[in-house]
Amino acid sequence: MNVLVTGGAGYIGGHMVLALRDAGHHPIVFDNLSTGFRWSVPEDVPLVVGDVGDYELVLQTLRTHSIDAIVHFAAKLVVPESVRDPLGYYLNNTVKSRSLLAAAVAAGIETFVFSSTAAVYGDASDKPLAEDAPLAPLSPYGSSKQLTEVMLRDVAAAHGMRFVVLRYFNVAGADPAMRHGQCTANATHLIKVAVQTALGMRSHMEVFGADYPTPDGTCIRDYIHVTDLISAHMRALEHLRAGGESLVVNCGYGHGYSVSEVIETVRRVSGRPVEARIAPRRDGDPITIVADSTRIRSRLGWQPRHDDLPTIVEHTLRWESMLRERNLRL
Repeated sequence: MNVLVTGGAGYIGGHMVLALRDAGHHPIVFDNLSTGFRWSVPEDVPLVVGDVGDYELVLQTLRTHSIDAIVHFAAKLVVPESVRDPLGYYLNNTVKSRSLLAAAVAAGIETFVFSSTAAVYGDASDKPLAEDAPLAPLSPYGSSKQLTEVMLRDVAAAHGMRFVVLRYFNVAGADPAMRHGQCTANATHLIKVAVQTALGMRSHMEVFGADYPTPDGTCIRDYIHVTDLISAHMRALEHLRAGGESLVVNCGYGHGYSVSEVIETVRRVSGRPVEARIAPRRDGDPITIVADSTRIRSRLGWQPRHDDLPTIVEHTLRWESMLRERNLRL
């Protein structure tokens, strides 16, 4: 199967490329390299450098490479940044996704997997969220993804396309074989930031709010290992290839950890101090958000293998150490 992976030079998309190759498929990466890295794309994988909003280039790529399916990762994804730059997020995440979908329709693509987010739910309760929970995003990031979900649903109904929408919870970790991981220099992912602080790459880190109505006052999130997330994408493709119906599914483990618990786990796994300073709350941050993963387990047969916070931290620690050594040699 020939699969176009938008954002395939980035963190999650790069792991998808590896999984497709491992399974004997043929990924084609489409990335503008604004946050992705050319060196992270395997030499035997075609890389088209371009923007998903470039309709003609996308259409040409779909036809030239006889694409069978699209897995769409390319997006901006920093919640506070989206609050400061809503128009940039609606352009990048919604308007350009509309262009990608138009090219997909013109090329006759019938299989589409979309990288969405738990941010579509907004300020959730302390109970795990099922897919039919009300959608009330708190940030332009969440809203931009929700609008793309709506477009995808309507386009699929009009043109015979089938899709799976995967609503990610908090993604972390690295490929256990250390072939790929999070490379963005100024990433805001909590576990990456805490690990970098433990390694001395940052003098300290900030905890954005310690007065939330949670047991220790810090926000609670459902952290999913990137390898388990990618296995969900592979299951989604298999489901659609077998003629399965369109689905919306959560990607999370069904339990959460507070910011303080994550930082303490990083201290314990690394054996090093992590200086954490309390900072004001950030706009757009939900208090608690945890997945109900019943549907993805029952409908796609998904079984996570790395549902263990210390394992996620340990893989992140190994990757960050390798990445630091690589950068020092350059």
